[in-house]
Amino acid sequence: MGKYKVVEKFVSINGEARRAGELACFIRFAGCNLNCSYCDTKWANEAKAPFEILSEEEIYAYIKDTGVKNITLTGGEPLIQENIKRLLMMLSKDNDLRIEIETNGAVALDEYIDISDNITFTMDYKLPGSKMEEYMILSNFDILRKIDTVKFVVSDYEDLEVAKSIINKYNLSNRLKVYLSSCFGQIKPENIVDYMIDNQMNDVRLQLQMHKYIWEPDRKGV
Repeated sequence: MGKYKVVEKFVSINGEARRAGELACFIRFAGCNLNCSYCDTKWANEAKAPFEILSEEEIYAYIKDTGVKNITLTGGEPLIQENIKRLLMMLSKDNDLRIEIETNGAVALDEYIDISDNITFTMDYKLPGSKMEEYMILSNFDILRKIDTVKFVVSDYEDLEVAKSIINKYNLSNRLKVYLSSCFGQIKPENIVDYMIDNQMNDVRLQLQMHKYIWEPDRKGV
């Protein structure tokens, strides 16, 4: 039986990516292998962060009790949890669940990508503004599927230039869903729209972190 460090579990709307605006059950795991400059969950990555130890069965029972079909596994970085594959295998057997894994681009996805079609990945590419770009595992782009998503958190014009380069190099907008997400408080969303227009970025979507506009930006549990 696997054991997992969970710092939060709650139901809210999904604030980002393909199912933004839909109800989702969030399981937030402790710890991360990166330290992004703009991280809005640094508290969950600290050694002193409070957490509870839950088994696969306990996580699954909580999910089913919520009655919510969209499941978001997040962090931190969920894929660095020991035995995470065991949890994914269990959840994937429930065809009523739609499981999204928010992953930071610095974990190889090879051993997880083919578990099941009801498990999808929303993978970040960390742009220069994050100070973590050097840790990106570019081979992940070769195995992402049409049902997966790539997200770029944009802090400034340089980030936009790099995002455009990566999108073009790996033909991402023709292969899967691609989102440009404005780093809250650092770049105006309209500046991203202007850039998209100027560069004819078809099939790329602007994304706002919806939960930060509904509630206070640093509020937990939403």
